[in-house]
Amino acid sequence: MSGRAAAPAGARAWAGMALLALPTFLLGLDVTVLYLVLPAVAADLGPSATQTLWIMDAYGFLLAGFLVTMGTLGDRVGRRRLLMIGVAAFAAVSVVAAFAPSAELLIAARASLGIAGATLMPSTLSLISNMFADPRRRAAAIGVWATVFAAGMAAGPIVGGVLVDRFWWGAAFLVAVPIAVLVLLLGRVLLPEYADPLAGRLDLASVALSLTAILPIVYAVKRAAAEGLDAGGILAVAVGVVAGAVFWHRQSRLADPLLDVSLFRNRAFSVALTVLLVGLVGMGGAMYLVTQYLQLVEGLSPFAAGLWMGPPALAMFAAGIGAPVLARRIRPGYVMGGTLGVSLIGYALLATAGLNDELPVAAGFAFVYLGLGAIAALGTDIVVGSAPAGRSGSAASLSETVQELGIAIGVAVLGSLTTVVYRSQLIVPARLSGSEATALTDSLGSAGAIADDLPPGVLVEARLAFTTGLNVSSVVAGLAIAAATVLCLRMLRHVPRLGQAQHTGTEI
Repeated sequence: MSGRAAAPAGARAWAGMALLALPTFLLGLDVTVLYLVLPAVAADLGPSATQTLWIMDAYGFLLAGFLVTMGTLGDRVGRRRLLMIGVAAFAAVSVVAAFAPSAELLIAARASLGIAGATLMPSTLSLISNMFADPRRRAAAIGVWATVFAAGMAAGPIVGGVLVDRFWWGAAFLVAVPIAVLVLLLGRVLLPEYADPLAGRLDLASVALSLTAILPIVYAVKRAAAEGLDAGGILAVAVGVVAGAVFWHRQSRLADPLLDVSLFRNRAFSVALTVLLVGLVGMGGAMYLVTQYLQLVEGLSPFAAGLWMGPPALAMFAAGIGAPVLARRIRPGYVMGGTLGVSLIGYALLATAGLNDELPVAAGFAFVYLGLGAIAALGTDIVVGSAPAGRSGSAASLSETVQELGIAIGVAVLGSLTTVVYRSQLIVPARLSGSEATALTDSLGSAGAIADDLPPGVLVEARLAFTTGLNVSSVVAGLAIAAATVLCLRMLRHVPRLGQAQHTGTEI
């Protein structure tokens, strides 16, 4: 396997970037496409409550678990080759999911999609680092990459709703097929190949340890979001932490580690990962709560709620493209910190929102997305640019793992906090039956399902209680983002402007 191929230049590089945008958009789409498709799936396949949760979560669960392994595997077997294999597998399994005759087979297909998706994310990102050797162009391309992925997530509910309305729920999965065909046809023409010629064999024990470290923690976070933190969740976290410690120790002793832990000695690398984690926690929780607010509090249809999410998507696009341009004149740490500081306006708007405040809520989320666009573009560029060429796939996979964990933690922590506030604010009428009281206190969605059985004014009070939960959660998220802002301004101020030098960072 050869080393770095000659990097394509000019139009060919951007044509390759456009091709890479297709699987990137698809990955984002599959994160959220089932939000509006799930009722149709439930009506057709009749899954149990537990099976329904796994249909939703299996994809992200396996995606996060296998990112580190697949990123390192790409460094060894070739990033373009792994991308091609992953795209073909993703399309094939998508067809299986589309025509799944049972809930069990659909869960298996969603899990397989997560594994296939784990080959695509680090491959696309590390290929960008090969195609754009110039730091300015690389940063701009990574900005496009981050924006396209977020656009896929934003479009998921709308695309799913339209397809299930016009065809059937399986059509939501078949979107992958034409995308895969294009990538397979044009990939060898537009994309360079790269594998690390000095990479050793893949250490299977490290693979097992990485999965044992990541999967239990992701499981615990998702379990906490659905059921609260219990003994099972605490045990899963403990298992993950112990496995993570053993994994770290093993990597520091291997000649050819699955993850080069020496990368963390680079201050810019470590701080950029931390900022990405905190930023995605805030964004993940805000997106989860804002979409619920628009549909459950304001009563908007999924399509109308999707339209309100359009301006935030444009804000992120502007930040993802504009931040690398600004970073040519202003140091990236200042651009990231400044944009995160501006995004605090968004958390303030969400913290003061009330009923009938669709515009302030959408505007607030647009500011949140603005901050995310900047850190996703520049933070990811710092992470990937700090790694040696032979480790860029591993660095890219670590960046994506952190972002996946950030979203999951944001949904779990801020979602759970909102639920606690919601329940504390409710006054349950004494004349409600036990099942009605349980539904009312469970969630605003459950309360809406029995709206006709509730006394006048109770549902309005439930909406106010949820909105108060949104307010409190936004304050907490805003404080975390404020800390990330300070971290950028203090710890990343030495990262040079784009084009001035490579992001070699400073060892801790």
